[in-house]
Amino acid sequence: MHLPEELILSKIYRLRNYKVMIDRDLAQLYGIPTKVLKQAVRRNLDRFPEDFMFQMTPEELEIWRSQFVTSKEDLKGLRHAPFCFTEQGVTMLSCVLKSPQAIAVNIQIIRTFVKMREVLLSQQELALQIEELRQEVGEHDLKIEKIFEAILSLAAEKEKPRAPIGFKPS
Repeated sequence: MHLPEELILSKIYRLRNYKVMIDRDLAQLYGIPTKVLKQAVRRNLDRFPEDFMFQMTPEELEIWRSQFVTSKEDLKGLRHAPFCFTEQGVTMLSCVLKSPQAIAVNIQIIRTFVKMREVLLSQQELALQIEELRQEVGEHDLKIEKIFEAILSLAAEKEKPRAPIGFKPS
């Protein structure tokens, strides 16, 4: 089973400074009921520290709901705050959910997270290069400005009368 990368990306959210996927989206991708996913996680809670998985607070859930207009039918799966899985949590799910579909989808999700990180790193590198170039150009601007100031100050100086040079008849 191969899922489009865009589908996986559309199910990754930013919450508490983490990129996360919520339980019902993962369950849908894995082809299992959300209840089954949550039961598997609860049976293995020691595998999911807070930086791997956390539950949305009621306030976070309300904010999340308001950002994604949901119908009453869609809210059925959101009566309770969902579990949010970070990249490491999604990886740990592969140890808990062992169906062939879950394993195949997990591999795709991890690859998508890795690609996101690579894109972010390349953007950061590009930003650093632009900043270095801006500073370099800024230094050149200052040097050029000093050269112009020196030329203008030389041009502004009045020429002093000089003693004639050359052969002087006696």
